[in-house]
Amino acid sequence: MTNAAIVADGLTKRYGEEVAVSDLSLSIPSGTVYGFLGPNGAGKTTTMRMLTTLTKPTAGTATVSGASLTDRAGITERIGFLPADPPVFDELTGREHLRYVARLHELPEAEATDRIERLLDRFDLAADADRRVSSYSTGMRKKVGVIGTILHDPDVVLLDEPTSGLDPRAARTMRDTLAELADRDMTVFLSTHILPVVDELADEVGVIDDGELVAEGSPSALKQRAESTNEVDLETAFLDLTREDAAADDGERTVKR
Repeated sequence: MTNAAIVADGLTKRYGEEVAVSDLSLSIPSGTVYGFLGPNGAGKTTTMRMLTTLTKPTAGTATVSGASLTDRAGITERIGFLPADPPVFDELTGREHLRYVARLHELPEAEATDRIERLLDRFDLAADADRRVSSYSTGMRKKVGVIGTILHDPDVVLLDEPTSGLDPRAARTMRDTLAELADRDMTVFLSTHILPVVDELADEVGVIDDGELVAEGSPSALKQRAESTNEVDLETAFLDLTREDAAADDGERTVKR
């Protein structure tokens, strides 16, 4: 696929005798929101760490925005990565942290200032931007992490639980932002346990279980694959595909990471 933003061929990661990810192959078109689902320990985080060059594969190859995993500098300038626990500096203010991120990506000062102020306002952080990050709530830290992830306008963003810890208004802002990024031909690789977010946003969904990709397709196609003869939601389809128990969390339907 010539316009694929992420291509993986036989991607595998072993830790001794344990296989975390086995023979994973993906081809994700540019501009796609790709939902990556799986139970706890299924291999989601390991896959994301391999695609971001933070973990070296045991076998297989992959390219992200045309750069090979062996070209770490090439990949890091093309992607944004938000882990579940955002890497923010407690001793800096929110604005100082984002200016530091902008300098890492060598953004021109005027352009960086404009983007930072616009995104701080969008995520309702402008009034708190000059407070130290150490005083921020979990949700506020997540917002700063998200802004830093998309600040340099990367080709591909990989997000691990981006709506976790956000209040409903901020979560809606996040979903709207992700949809806008995809509209601008940015590729979003999204791992989350809140399945309605994937159902709403994802063009394609991959389900990984025990290190192997067990299903892939649009949300509607995965629902049709579910064993239930009645109309089902994405959660039911996920449970049928992985045989995992679901758990309720803060009023939203969730599954184990």
